Amino acid sequence: MIDRHIYPEGLVVEEHVVFRLADLCRASGAQPQQVQGLIDEGILVPSGAQPDDWEFHGNSLARARIAIRLMRDLELNLAGTAIVLDLLAEIELLRSHPQRD
Repeated sequence: MIDRHIYPEGLVVEEHVVFRLADLCRASGAQPQQVQGLIDEGILVPSGAQPDDWEFHGNSLARARIAIRLMRDLELNLAGTAIVLDLLAEIELLRSHPQRD
């Protein structure tokens, strides 16, 4: 069996780093409309009320990259992408806190 994991590519970005919409698009390879869809689906949560005011924290970059890759490679829609991202987060949580017998 082949062990396939989806990992973010590129830089490690600290949580305290803040991206504006244009910066997030440039760093993730996403179009602004794709980022809007990710926000509408709850995959990304910016601070700020309007697109001109939106700020995304460092972990948003990895999440956006993974989401874009899932949609492209697996041809998932936004709802499917959100479910897969939630499941991946749950798997990471379970792996980081193994049960002890």
